Amino acid sequence: MSISTVLLTILGIAVFVIGLLFSIAWHELGHLSTAKLFGIRVPQYMVGFGPTIWSRKKGDTEYGIKAIPAGGYIRMIGMFPPGPDGRLEARSTSPWRGMIEDARSAAFEELEPGDEKRLFYTRKPWKRVIVMFAGPFMNLVLAVGIFLGVAMAFGFQTQTTEVAGVQKCVIPQSENRDTCKKSDDVSPAQAAGLRKGDRIVAFDGQKVDDWATLSEKIRDTIGPATITVQRGGQETTLHAVLKENAVAKKDSRGEVVPGEYVKAGYLGFAAQTEIVPLSFGDSVVRMGDMIESGVDSIIALPSKIPGLWDAAFGDGEREADSPVGVVGAARIGGEVMTLDVPAQNQVAMMLFLLAGFNLSLFLFNMLPLLPLDGGHIAGALWEALRRNVARVFRRPDPGPFDVAKLMPVAYVVAGVFICFTLLVLVADIVNPVKIT
Repeated sequence: MSISTVLLTILGIAVFVIGLLFSIAWHELGHLSTAKLFGIRVPQYMVGFGPTIWSRKKGDTEYGIKAIPAGGYIRMIGMFPPGPDGRLEARSTSPWRGMIEDARSAAFEELEPGDEKRLFYTRKPWKRVIVMFAGPFMNLVLAVGIFLGVAMAFGFQTQTTEVAGVQKCVIPQSENRDTCKKSDDVSPAQAAGLRKGDRIVAFDGQKVDDWATLSEKIRDTIGPATITVQRGGQETTLHAVLKENAVAKKDSRGEVVPGEYVKAGYLGFAAQTEIVPLSFGDSVVRMGDMIESGVDSIIALPSKIPGLWDAAFGDGEREADSPVGVVGAARIGGEVMTLDVPAQNQVAMMLFLLAGFNLSLFLFNMLPLLPLDGGHIAGALWEALRRNVARVFRRPDPGPFDVAKLMPVAYVVAGVFICFTLLVLVADIVNPVKIT
């Protein structure tokens, strides 16, 4: 590896880390701003974990940066309500009860005179939902903003209706070969006289402007068809007889399903690819697909554990859609800077990487599990439901929902997350996902 490659890799990692720190700070800013809006005292706003590198106190909040850029937090007073007697409870010999009391004690450890009216748990449930949702929402806003901006200004690598090459024979796509056999039929495109550089503008008399439409028409046709192409500034009509062939299966979004094939019409040419900016409407649709894929990835995380384990501790290959942690994403950022592509392509890829990271932060934090933001949101919504039901049936107000009682579960969830994070970390180091 040359010195220039090493330097570019370091630059890419540094750029990603800066983007990571900004994303974390942006997330916590959502919590901070809404907490202060609702009068909740916030003693700390920190980006990172571990030893404090720099901090400064302004008003009643200490702002700072810590050594490990793997997260961040704000500390709000009164995250959990006092015990049933209205005071912090005495230490229990039960380890589970001890967890609850430790959490409750930590929520009041920086209590100062006058804070009685600035506690998180005393705010109405809808205000607490807003405070906890504001952090992930900031990541969603950043992800959508970056994605739409790059999609409309730069675009995506998109297949077009221009012919990049013509297949000489009919080869089932399920067969892993490119060389024609004597027994293979001549491809319909070759027989019809289709050439590299032709741009298909109509299929069977119907105008086609994009690859998705053309591909669908080809797949739906077996038998004679007319193909109108632009060649040398003039339109030429070709006559082809499409044949049935085993072709790659596509999902509802038009994406190829790896390893699955269907019988469909076959013409036999490769489509040229170009970077095409998207309209606002198409960008929104593409963003929706990205969010849907993100949700599917979160749901599929448990099923990825065996593959991660094999990749980290066995001889298994690291799948392209394998979960990636901060270290893996930083390595990808480093690889992006070493690619032999125009600088604008590198910038676009780094921005898309950052957008994907922020989308993942949003989706992950919305899981209704403590200690994630979604867990606190679920607790506030449950409290609102209990109080409204009590009001309707004229029962005594049950009071704030004691989220501290769920802390034993939160520790279990946190333990699972930590183990999963360590597994991903090992896989990212010994068998990373690569783009080159």
